Amino acid sequence: MIRQIVASLVAAVTLAPVALAETPSRVIAAGGSVAEIIHALGAGDLLIARDTTSSFPPEVETLPDIGYVRALSAENLVAMDPDMIIAEHDAGPPEVLEVLMRTGIPLVMVPQALDPDGVTAKIAAVAGALNLPDKGQALQDSVAAKLDEARAAGAALPAAPRVMFILSMQGGRLLVGGAGSSAEAMITLAGGTNAVTGLDGYKPLTDEAAIAAAPDLILMMDRGGDHAVTLTDIAAHPALRLTPAGAEGRVVTMDGLYLLGFGPRTGDAALELTAHFQNLPAWTDG
Repeated sequence: MIRQIVASLVAAVTLAPVALAETPSRVIAAGGSVAEIIHALGAGDLLIARDTTSSFPPEVETLPDIGYVRALSAENLVAMDPDMIIAEHDAGPPEVLEVLMRTGIPLVMVPQALDPDGVTAKIAAVAGALNLPDKGQALQDSVAAKLDEARAAGAALPAAPRVMFILSMQGGRLLVGGAGSSAEAMITLAGGTNAVTGLDGYKPLTDEAAIAAAPDLILMMDRGGDHAVTLTDIAAHPALRLTPAGAEGRVVTMDGLYLLGFGPRTGDAALELTAHFQNLPAWTDG
């Protein structure tokens, strides 16, 4: 039911035309890739706030933090007096989106991106909202070229390595990326195949299923604090240590927004991941 409400709200906001007398000058970015796109368009000076997931470029972290993109507060957003809010497709909760729509503040929600076309569509949506068509087209063209390069590099691999993306290992419990996740989309773009089957989105994985998945490579976000994971942690895990990746220490960590944001740097991230695939002994040694 909640998913249906979110979908209907997103559709209503996305399809509603944004009518402004002039280009917005006080913009809130709710989502890491949104803030990144705005900066890539050369419009970073329009931003007055960002959400917790926004971390690139570094200067965006100096802006006031409105909280997590999926747990926004309408009261806090309205108090900042924005003349536009641009948000990721999964921003929320739904009741906050509904309140924002009633305030009259233009709310633009960018489409979800899980492939190269989706990335350029996100750029087009943000550029359109900011009335920057020329800069938007130029950014789309450069990003599309890099994505084409990444897709070609992935397709040129001699074989597709089996990759398991682990979102977290708190308490020894594996939370992994399944079908339809941004992690699977990135693995595919880079020329790999998701070792996890039978799960949709980000879901817990049993030890038995982890062993059966037999990943050649374990992929994780580079995180600190309670979410930090070391090679020692993986080698000590009762299931992961029995997989080819765990036994050989084949673990790659990358910045989360860079890896999974599907923003302007996605082509670079995919190329970097493909390079890791190329260095796997199973493939480079034939």
